[in-house]
Amino acid sequence: MYLENAKDKICIELLEVYAHHGVFPEEKQKGQPFLINAVLYADLRKAGKEDRLELSTDYGEVCQFMTQWMQENTFNLIEAVAEGLAQAVLLRYELISGIDLEIRKPEAPIEQPFGCVSVKIHREWHKAYLGVGSNMGDKKHYIQEAVEALKSHPLTVVNGISDLIETEPYGGVVQDNFLNGVIEIETLLSPMELLDMLHEIEGAAGRVREVRWGPRTLDLDIIFYDKIVYEDDALIIPHQDMENRRFVLEPLKMLAPNYRHPVLGKTVSRLLEDILSKEEPRG
Repeated sequence: MYLENAKDKICIELLEVYAHHGVFPEEKQKGQPFLINAVLYADLRKAGKEDRLELSTDYGEVCQFMTQWMQENTFNLIEAVAEGLAQAVLLRYELISGIDLEIRKPEAPIEQPFGCVSVKIHREWHKAYLGVGSNMGDKKHYIQEAVEALKSHPLTVVNGISDLIETEPYGGVVQDNFLNGVIEIETLLSPMELLDMLHEIEGAAGRVREVRWGPRTLDLDIIFYDKIVYEDDALIIPHQDMENRRFVLEPLKMLAPNYRHPVLGKTVSRLLEDILSKEEPRG
């Protein structure tokens, strides 16, 4: 699914679909033609070498799927049409890792002369690594519930779960030891959408934020999201100070030892080695 390794493209141009989308009642009742342009990102090398359809994505089937989806659903805005259709295609076809999608509306209700109105979007699967921890109550149960919540989310796939390790609290607050681990996922959610979803899962576990670095039933953090570097008031990626946190790096190494920090340029294994070398007693 992951786009980083998929630079090949299948292109579909000017697929015409008669459907019922629009703000005005007559648009939904009468309908009108729409044109679809789609670029499907997938790794086509193996299909090209072996000449086998099952190793690629059947573009004829994709055209039928998009036509049926457009006709079975109704939206006010073509922005919503594009968003829903892109998501539907990515969820249905496992070999497609990303999509450029344009929805054209050549008969839009505009009084002035015009050629066409369209919306263009790009959507893709993203790889993310999430830190998970708990140091209250049934710690393992809280973590298992978080994993199940991620698995059940329609826009997220869980690809790997590290072993859980017991660690001492970080930050100087007196409290019980933690169970910590890392979860590897692929998701169609943006970083902020993913953060909101993680907060919802924490809330369902009774998480409260009263003391910084204090005890918590469940803690979920975005460690890496693709190779992006992102910062605002609510979210920093890669996770702030993760390079100095053994309880992050040790389980992360189980899943992604060679994943390279996009700012520091060091692999997860090397970052963990740096911490361990500082902890070695001096003779």
